[in-house]
Amino acid sequence: MRIIDLTLKDLTQIFRDRKSLLFLIAMPVLFTLFMGFAYKSGSDNTGSKDTRIPLGWVNNDPQGVLSGQLFNLLSQSDSVKLVVIVPGDAEDSVRKGVVAGALVVPAGFSEQGTAGQVAQLTLIADTSSPQGQSLFQILRTPVTQLMSAAEISRLSAESVGSPDEFQPSFNAAVEAWAKTDTASLVKVELAVAEPQKAWYGDNPYNQSSPGILVMFAIFGLVTSGQILVQERKTRTLQRMMTTSMRSWEIVAGHLLAMFTVVFIQETLLVVFGQLALGVHYSRQPLGILIISIALGLWIAALGLLIGVLVKSDSQVILFSLLAMFLFSAMGGTWFPLEASSGAFAAIGRWMPSAWAMTGYQNILIRGLGLESAWQPVLVLLAYALGFFALAVWRFRKMEV
Repeated sequence: MRIIDLTLKDLTQIFRDRKSLLFLIAMPVLFTLFMGFAYKSGSDNTGSKDTRIPLGWVNNDPQGVLSGQLFNLLSQSDSVKLVVIVPGDAEDSVRKGVVAGALVVPAGFSEQGTAGQVAQLTLIADTSSPQGQSLFQILRTPVTQLMSAAEISRLSAESVGSPDEFQPSFNAAVEAWAKTDTASLVKVELAVAEPQKAWYGDNPYNQSSPGILVMFAIFGLVTSGQILVQERKTRTLQRMMTTSMRSWEIVAGHLLAMFTVVFIQETLLVVFGQLALGVHYSRQPLGILIISIALGLWIAALGLLIGVLVKSDSQVILFSLLAMFLFSAMGGTWFPLEASSGAFAAIGRWMPSAWAMTGYQNILIRGLGLESAWQPVLVLLAYALGFFALAVWRFRKMEV
């Protein structure tokens, strides 16, 4: 109960100040509208920008039935752009950033697959990057469909005792798969092909809505951080330390209040994006929920760390602004990291804000399912735990 009492005290203090509503709601809404308009205007003036994940295609089985069908399967969605790569150049292309990953089809792949043997495809990608993880998740569906169709056809041919039965059965199985939901498959085009649609999908707010949500959630911690500063100035914090309330309860109470503020802000902006801007958060509500919770925990832990580090209101504002601009600019909230390159993109992909944006974009832009949200969620929770541990360590030093 003491934790809840402290949390309620913080929330009352935060929402009593009407200026906090300006930063929590009004400013994010205005910036979301502005950025969405800017994305759409830029797209109208310069043409649609293609931000599908580039996937290298190395086919060492050019005449194979399965490799040809895999190519056809990969042409049914809009998440990945296929770039044909000469065999032997796959690793170099991934290392130089020409492609996010390379799918290598080995020689004899079709022969092994149709004979019921283990047919191994190789995905060369940086497994620690959001794009590498997304490629792995995206490719699972078409490969599973392909191999299941091949196995069904092989068993059918064996049951009638005629090898000629394989091809008709294979075609029928492929047609059956084609009638299922293929939203999570991959659109494949050569690198020279013209982009089919805008990089943000069918709505520019697919980027600006979650981007501004992440950005202002960080800056909104100014109000929360100032509470800890005021408690130290008025010696309220020191008096709490002399009570029966344990230090971890004080930390937990403040953390819960910060998380509540962030989560309320996220919820309101998600609802605004869904109802007013047509951003389809409801397409995968559970995925959006767990990403938002993980994001809120990370930002709350960051806010707690800022609160125990600084000693004045001006320092709270300074640290919060630095955090907002650093994580926003390098984390892909203003523009997708796929549009940048070099050291900026390499560093940016490690930012917790980049993982949050990857989770949102996987659902809103790439059309992926719940499984694409778990990796970003786990990374955000790891960052939250790290910031929380630093905040607790610093808080204990304050007691000395």
